[in-house]
Amino acid sequence: MRRHGSLTKDEETNEAAWEAARGAVTGAAKWGIFAAVAGGCAYAFSPVYRGLTVQFKVYLQMSGMIVGSMIEADKRMIAYEHRVRHQKRMARDMEVWRRYEQDFEEAGTPGVGGEGNVKGRDPEI
Repeated sequence: MRRHGSLTKDEETNEAAWEAARGAVTGAAKWGIFAAVAGGCAYAFSPVYRGLTVQFKVYLQMSGMIVGSMIEADKRMIAYEHRVRHQKRMARDMEVWRRYEQDFEEAGTPGVGGEGNVKGRDPEI
């Protein structure tokens, strides 16, 4: 259970938050450019769009940026979660393998850890 203020010390949570923030900024920029181009095209070709108020045009621009930031932040968070899970799985598997090798070395099994020769194997391999 977390105590009050413990999130400031949780490195993994902070890294995830920064990853989401970078995704949000990137998504807002990408989708903002797209929304601006779409607005420019609409202004050039649509008398309905030209008749809209400035406030509504700003609202449409911001809506595109907000949707883009949410989509990109979510995409980055999912990628971050997969990356962290993979790293944890690899660390766990490496630890299991290290214990496995250690058990065999303690038992004096030849050929583990590059020492000795395994029976029936060519020593040059």
